[in-house]
Amino acid sequence: MNFDALFDQQLDQLREAGNYRYFADLEREAGHFPKARHHGASGGPKDVTVWCSNDYLGQGQNPMVLEAMQAALAHYGAGAGGTRNISGTTHAHVELERELADWHGKEAALLFSSGYVSNWTTLSTLGARLPNAVILSDEMNHASMIEGVRHSRAEKIIWKHNDADDLDRKLAALDPTRPKIVAFESVYSMDGDIAPIDEICDVAEKHGALTYLDEVHAVGLYGPRGGGVAEERGLMERLTVIEGTLGKAVGVMGGYIAASASLCDFIRSFASGFIFTTALPPVLAAGATASIRYLKESGAERQGQREQVAYLRRKLDLAGIPHMANESHIVPVMIGDAEKCRRLSDWLLEHHGIYVQPINYPTVPRGTERLRFTPSPFHTRAHIDALVGALSELWSQCALARVEQAA
Repeated sequence: MNFDALFDQQLDQLREAGNYRYFADLEREAGHFPKARHHGASGGPKDVTVWCSNDYLGQGQNPMVLEAMQAALAHYGAGAGGTRNISGTTHAHVELERELADWHGKEAALLFSSGYVSNWTTLSTLGARLPNAVILSDEMNHASMIEGVRHSRAEKIIWKHNDADDLDRKLAALDPTRPKIVAFESVYSMDGDIAPIDEICDVAEKHGALTYLDEVHAVGLYGPRGGGVAEERGLMERLTVIEGTLGKAVGVMGGYIAASASLCDFIRSFASGFIFTTALPPVLAAGATASIRYLKESGAERQGQREQVAYLRRKLDLAGIPHMANESHIVPVMIGDAEKCRRLSDWLLEHHGIYVQPINYPTVPRGTERLRFTPSPFHTRAHIDALVGALSELWSQCALARVEQAA
C-alpha cells in the first residue's frame, strides 16, 4: 500500500480548502523584539515586524531573564537528566514551583513540559481517578482541555460558552453525590473574550463542583502581580485549580498547575503525562522564575501593552477595519474566508514586512477566519500606524467591506 499517497491526498484537501499550515522561518534577534528576520523563498532574509507572537510582554528578550538562563546553563548544564522522579528534579524546579504557588495564592504547584501537557494530563487524571466523575466543559475550551477530558473517559457535558445559567441547569440535573469538575478558561485566545469567573464560581460552589481554570492567555498580563484574571478580580482562592503556561507572557517554555498540596501530590503520583516524561531543562526553570519575579514587581509592561492595544483599536475603527470587540489584549481582525485570509497574510509579509499568521479552521469555525493581532509594549505607535495603513490599502485593493465608525 502506498501510504504516502494517502497522506498526500488528505494534505491536498487541506490546501484546496485553504487550511494548509505554512511555517514562517523567523530569526528572532535578542534585544530587537518585535523585529525579526524572515527567511523566505525569494532572496535573502528580510526584516519583519511580528504581530502575532504569544510572547505578549517581550519577556523572552528581557535581559534579566537571559542573564538568569545564562547563569543556570553554566551552573546546571543543559538538560535535567531524567524524569522528575528519577534524578530530574533540580533545585531550579523546586524554586519555580514555589514561585508559581505564591503567584496564584495556592499551597503548591506542579510543572509540566507545556501548557498543552498540563491541561491534558491534569484533566485526564482527575476525570479518570475520581470515581464516577463528570466533567462539565465550556464549549469553547482549548484542544488540550478537550483531549484531556476525552482521554479521562469520564462523562462529559458541554455547557454554552461563558453561560453560568446553562452551567447551573446542567449541574442541577446531576446526582449531587457525583464528583463534578467545571473546566473553563479566563481569556479565550481566538475571540479574546473573558469568562465571568465569579458567576461560574458561584454556580460551581452551589453544586459542590471542583473548578479548573485555564489562565494561559492571562498569566503575566492581568492583576497587580500578573497572576491572571482571577487575581485581578480577587477570585484566586475560589478556584480549585489554576493552570497556566510559561511559554506566553512569561516568555520561556513549560506549563503548570497551582492548587492545594494534596491535589498537586495526587497528580504528581498518578498522572502518566507527568511521571513518564523528562523534566524541563533547569535553564528554562531558572528563566521562568526570573521572569515571574520580575512580573510580580513590574507593572510597566502590562500598562504599556494596554495602551498599545487601545491605540490599535482606535486606529482600526478610524480606518473602518472590522475587528472583534473584547476586554482583552487580543485583537482579531475578521476576514471570514480561509483563502482570502491566507492571501492577505502573504501580502502583508511580502510587501509590508508585517508578519501575522492567518487563523483558519479547525482553530476557529469555518466562516470566522481572521488575522489575530497581539500588540506588545514594544510595538510603537509608528508600528501600529504602518500596520493599519497596510490593512487599509488591502481593504481597498480587495474591495473588502468596511465598518462605519459609531456616531
